[in-house]
Amino acid sequence: MESCNPGLLSQKLESLYYLKQQETTILHQSYCTLYTQSLKNAIRLLTQEKDVDTSKLRSVLGGNEGFAWKTTVLPLSMLPFNTMTQVPQLPTTLDCKELKSILSLLLEESYLLTPIAQALLLRGLVEIVAMVPAISPAIFKSQLLRLFGTSEVELMHATLLMKGTFTDSLFAAEDEHFLLKRLVGMAQHPLLRTSEKLFYMDCILHFPENRPISSSGEECLPVLVTPRLTLSLLPTVFNDSATMLCRLNLLCLVHLEADEEEDGKGLAYLFDHLMALLKIVDNQGSREMVVTSFRAIFIFLMHFNHMEKFSKKLVSSLRDLFSRHCRLAPHLINLADRIQELLEDSLWSVQLLKALQKCIVEMPPLQLTLQDLTWHLKILGRVAQESQIVQRDTIGLLLNVLINSNLCERKNWQVGNAILAVCRNLLQHPTLSQMFIELADLLQYMTKHYEDTDIQDHARFYYTLLTNLSWEKLAGVLTKGPEGGQAKIRSLSAIVAESDGLTSCLTVHQTEGCVLQLIKIHEHGSQRAVTGAGTLKTVDNKDFLEIYQEQFKTPGFASEITLRYNLTHSKVTDPRFDRMFTICLHFDLNDSHYAEVSDIYVPCLFRDRKAPEVSLKLKPYQPYPTSLRLSAIFTTEDGLSWHTRLPDVKVSFPEIFLPIPLPLGASLEFREEVFDLIWKATSSGEPDSSATSLFCFKTEGSTLAQLIKAHFEGYQIVESQDQTGWKVLFFLPPRFHILLKIKQAEDAVQVSIAMDNWELLPHVNSYLQDITAPCNMTAT
Repeated sequence: MESCNPGLLSQKLESLYYLKQQETTILHQSYCTLYTQSLKNAIRLLTQEKDVDTSKLRSVLGGNEGFAWKTTVLPLSMLPFNTMTQVPQLPTTLDCKELKSILSLLLEESYLLTPIAQALLLRGLVEIVAMVPAISPAIFKSQLLRLFGTSEVELMHATLLMKGTFTDSLFAAEDEHFLLKRLVGMAQHPLLRTSEKLFYMDCILHFPENRPISSSGEECLPVLVTPRLTLSLLPTVFNDSATMLCRLNLLCLVHLEADEEEDGKGLAYLFDHLMALLKIVDNQGSREMVVTSFRAIFIFLMHFNHMEKFSKKLVSSLRDLFSRHCRLAPHLINLADRIQELLEDSLWSVQLLKALQKCIVEMPPLQLTLQDLTWHLKILGRVAQESQIVQRDTIGLLLNVLINSNLCERKNWQVGNAILAVCRNLLQHPTLSQMFIELADLLQYMTKHYEDTDIQDHARFYYTLLTNLSWEKLAGVLTKGPEGGQAKIRSLSAIVAESDGLTSCLTVHQTEGCVLQLIKIHEHGSQRAVTGAGTLKTVDNKDFLEIYQEQFKTPGFASEITLRYNLTHSKVTDPRFDRMFTICLHFDLNDSHYAEVSDIYVPCLFRDRKAPEVSLKLKPYQPYPTSLRLSAIFTTEDGLSWHTRLPDVKVSFPEIFLPIPLPLGASLEFREEVFDLIWKATSSGEPDSSATSLFCFKTEGSTLAQLIKAHFEGYQIVESQDQTGWKVLFFLPPRFHILLKIKQAEDAVQVSIAMDNWELLPHVNSYLQDITAPCNMTAT
């Protein structure tokens, strides 16, 4: 309560002091802390009053009004924690002997408290002495020896607060030097935890000197911290990452303040330490070691980038490391960016990027694998942002890779987009006029040969900008818009530019639900007729089957089935997806009975327009029912790319049926003769996989005619004049047949079945059961 409302107990100090003195249990510590807090707040209240004299001070110290809990009118604010420069003070003319006596007693009792309570007590007493100039800071002199030797972080922190508050009023030069040596020793003590060692090193960096040179608050080493004093804090590869980086930063400051030359032993050791870290990274070091190494390089360059000898060696070492481990590209780019941000006048980042560009361009073609190329393109994209680096070699490499590899045929969107990111930066390069022809050739080649519609469109867009706009207008068009701005007001670069932000237009976002669907277009058998491989000439009857089978010698003849669908919006009415562009439908097989299905591309889909028609071509190895997983990638009006899952495409058994593929000009006689010859062959066991069966069901005559027309129209070979017998043939790619002889008997309809693949029999039986179910079917 006293902490929340400072001054609440300012008139009860004598009562609190009496309770503290009478308490002999562990609560004595709590009373001691409470009394110190109340005393400090009471003194703070006095500093805000006018005409404060000794009697007022004594009345406060002897206050004994009981616990009436009268709160102060204006609550006090907390005193500054890190500095005592703004602490209000009492007049120097006051007689403070009684207050000094109380403080002395509190100090004598402090050793009985726990370290945390002692630190809290000392802080309170430091603030009280700072507000009462009549009391000398020498009152703490008797405590210094004990505090210098403490191993408790809390007490060392209180000591440093005391040092920063009273400086040379309490600490002599010898005390200051001894305290620094103590901090250096504790920063490497083997029994301390890592966090405690880091605390002591931070205390060295921000040590409150008696006569500080700088008061800006930045990291500035004390004058007494020399290379000799910190010799034991040199970093090693055996330190943990945090300790190593902290030590390296401290030692860099030490040698920088010492004005050590490039040939100095201290700097040589620190640089050798960096080389050792890079050697560990080169030998498949862990991710933590990789991050630590690049942070160490950043710290070193932050202080010694002006030393040309070390800068050149670092560039050379990082280039060699990248040539063996291109996965380090993000770390190298980040290092170059951070150095460029910190040191605007430094050319080290440009030198590093130029060296990496040369490494990539001169790399043997066998090392340019697809996985490595992705990392190389990230580097080249960053290199293309530097106006001081010539870019012709970059364009030449990209064009050479596209021409002399199968990269365009592989349709890799990620790689294509990475190349476009490089091109985008090149379009904004000040030397664009010098590489105009080469860049135009690269974009034109991607437009014509890269087998990904999205990449082709973007390359064509860049080519149009390049050939129609000046460099100044190009820079304005491609300038990156504000992060998180509305899509309508972003620059055109939002359509195609690569960005690390979550709102990047080249990030493929995932829809929350299904936003597209395929609606089947139902076709009759006559609409799915397959054109024969030739024109029928006059032949003898004995050659009919031979002519029919001769067609299958043509590669790819009648090997595909085509299913037609309408691509429409789903029931989700999200206005963001009312207009979609460059839709890519991707199919994945669930079995091995069909060949891989090619992607289908749809230019656009508008909710208020007619749904476009898509044709799905399937090439069966075995004509069984199947299902395909379906997904789509598309672009919306705001330039964002989206990925969505669609319902699986189910292909039923009758959807595989095709009419028999006969030569052009084949007569009804030819059709019937081919049917009879195939029936004869399958009934006699030719080929070995042939099978015959019988299926029966009951129905009325008129119902049977309707069933034949509904399900077998287009597949009929011949129909008897009295409509009591039918011949039906289903062709199933790549080369299978199902033949039906349907006959109306007295008590049932008999369906004689013949096929050249007995494994299709269960599917045929299920199909006939489904279509005859309304006819009160019975099967045998």
